[in-house]
Amino acid sequence: MVNTKRTVQVASAIMAASIALAGCGGNTNGSGNSDGTAPANGSASQAVSTEQAAPSGDEGADLQPEPGAKLVVWEANEQVEYMKELGKEFEAKYGVPVTVEVVAGGDQGTRLSTDGPSKTAADVLTLPHDQIGLAAKAGLLLPNDVFEEETRADSAEAALNASSYDGVLYGYPKSIETYALFYNKDLFPEPPKTWDEILKFGETYTDAKQKKYAIMWEFVGYYSYPFIGGYGGYVFGKDDQDIGLNKGDTAKGFEFLRSLKKILPMNAGDITYDVKTELFKEGKLALNIDGPWSVSAFKGSVNFGVAPLPKLPNGKDSISFSGVKSYYVNSYTNYPQAARLFAHFASTKENQLKNYQMTGAIPASKEAGEDPLIANDPITSGFYQQFEHSVPMPANSGMDLAWDAMKATFIALWDDSSLDIQSTLDKMVKSIQDGISSRG
Repeated sequence: MVNTKRTVQVASAIMAASIALAGCGGNTNGSGNSDGTAPANGSASQAVSTEQAAPSGDEGADLQPEPGAKLVVWEANEQVEYMKELGKEFEAKYGVPVTVEVVAGGDQGTRLSTDGPSKTAADVLTLPHDQIGLAAKAGLLLPNDVFEEETRADSAEAALNASSYDGVLYGYPKSIETYALFYNKDLFPEPPKTWDEILKFGETYTDAKQKKYAIMWEFVGYYSYPFIGGYGGYVFGKDDQDIGLNKGDTAKGFEFLRSLKKILPMNAGDITYDVKTELFKEGKLALNIDGPWSVSAFKGSVNFGVAPLPKLPNGKDSISFSGVKSYYVNSYTNYPQAARLFAHFASTKENQLKNYQMTGAIPASKEAGEDPLIANDPITSGFYQQFEHSVPMPANSGMDLAWDAMKATFIALWDDSSLDIQSTLDKMVKSIQDGISSRG
């Protein structure tokens, strides 16, 4: 949540940081300029001092951590135990202690934009791919230069593209993700193949008084995108002003969306991650649209499977958003060599497989993806199948405006059936375009 518990305010905070960055102060003990700011040209790699300059290319094997180095890593709560174990292994191998601090995945970009220049941010953090454009432009990230060749050889092409900005590889890909359909096998021995099947099931199963529901998802643009993408719509096209959220048959997509309210009689704002997670664990929610980050929450509490999203009434596949999470090195780190080593260490095939075993995160490593541990897993294969019917979340600088607008529009059209769909979509697009234009 990307995952969407993934936040949509992050990009705007980073944008604000990129505007104000030159005025930020910091101490002179780190790897930034003497005033603590990033280089004016946005090339964060220049922030590394001459003494600490890392080798490039295939010299990565000789890279050693700085004397006395110690690292702080930010990690979301669902991955903390894995990261703590990884930190112990890294310290045993390199002699560098690693402190893991819990910071929600959606908050890390925001924190970096403020805490980076003030020298209080983590040395290594995780970002979803749609947040790196503004972070890179603001000079907050060091490029993945030392281990670039090895990273490119091992990672899926989509993961590499998503971890790069303006032709520069910044990330160390760790996982790919999209959402799919979690289904309770006690209620659905076989997963539904179409939304029509779900509608028919819900007409007899849904009982709001008993808190029994056929299906749920969070009403944000990330999870609700199939009703746009599956009807010919899109977020950004050839440029930031080419917005397709009101094009194609998107109005028909919203009409069908509204028809689902009879099997999900709740206001959109009441459908939260915590609510649907608890209902699914209790066996009261038959179908739950969610991502691989929630697999561990359901194991041992419900007999479930994972399948691709059902086909839409127009016969088209439900197009989901997909994302890539990568480790990134804070350009203000005092220990750029140790931080590079850790980001590389954490993203190896072996550690991506360990992450998968402990948290369910699907590896970005090509070799890890071909490992029997992944290929023969019926849960993971459901996400892989949906991944084939997904589009990457846009990384445009106006995406934060789009996230906010999509969420507001989905909620409004769901909660208020009197609103005209097409005119509401047109207003949404105009608001995004005006917001982008106002940024200059």
